[in-house]
Amino acid sequence: MIEKLKQLAIGGGAIDEEQALLLSQCTDKEALYKAAHEITRHFMGNKFDTCSIINAKSGNCSENCKWCAQSGYYETKVTLYPLLPAEECVRHAVHNRKQGIGRFALVTSGKKLSDGEIEKVTGIVRDIKQACDIKCCASLGLLDKEQLKKLRASGVENYHCNIETAPSYFRTLCTTHTIEQKMKTIRVAREEGFRICSGGIIGMGETMEQRIEMALFLQRAHVHSIPLNMLQPIPGTTLGNVPLLSEEEFMDTIALFRFINPQAYLRFSGGRALLSRQAQQKALYIGINSAIIGDLLTTIGSRVEEDKELFTEAGYSLAEDTDWVR
Repeated sequence: MIEKLKQLAIGGGAIDEEQALLLSQCTDKEALYKAAHEITRHFMGNKFDTCSIINAKSGNCSENCKWCAQSGYYETKVTLYPLLPAEECVRHAVHNRKQGIGRFALVTSGKKLSDGEIEKVTGIVRDIKQACDIKCCASLGLLDKEQLKKLRASGVENYHCNIETAPSYFRTLCTTHTIEQKMKTIRVAREEGFRICSGGIIGMGETMEQRIEMALFLQRAHVHSIPLNMLQPIPGTTLGNVPLLSEEEFMDTIALFRFINPQAYLRFSGGRALLSRQAQQKALYIGINSAIIGDLLTTIGSRVEEDKELFTEAGYSLAEDTDWVR
């Protein structure tokens, strides 16, 4: 069954829900992982995409997402500050580019930025573009068409908006905005010429069936950059005491995402520090072929040189063109 579905994926066919459920019940994990590895290399070769982020505006968010340290609904130790000065963002972008990182994302807390904040962000992006040749990404919430148009004109190439979890489970975790609003933002961003990056967090109480639902949702939305965060429970949030996901369950999830989204960059994101080095090596073998490196938002990130060594030891090249389809 694994071989048959691997050949289906390699032949350009789409794995459906029933087939994905069969894969999730497979007891021969090594055969599943090997097949996912072969799908990865068939479509994506040895290309590895690196990006970095800066928490450009922190805390005081109006949304009640149960996992998030930046929500104003919870008492956490997150530092609160408004939009960072341009000089600080440019300094980080230049530093990351000097370390060989390909992309730099401005990430802000809150449901969306105001028009005044968008003006400041577009100025920051222009300053970054003048200072270095790093590719610019943004994750600024549920922006409208005019805001996205201005952002694109400033030089931002990729827009990030996580769907976070399966559509059927989203309202369990957040009630102040909807999955439909997220998908509208993604649709409009694509219309404005952005590449789309969208994924979610694994281990928030969802079932494997719901993870499959999420992967299929991203398949149908033609998303080709999928961050896979592993929940790192943050004290003070509603999910602060959720048991950690097992490494094996995370490996299984990566394999299923690869079968369902064979031509996507599956991206190491938040929570990777919870994995042993051996588990990280396994994930890279199975199908992880991109990563956020450097410091993350509100949790510990990673050391760039150590990461580059990890990725190249797994057989990946950090010097390839990794732009994906829009």
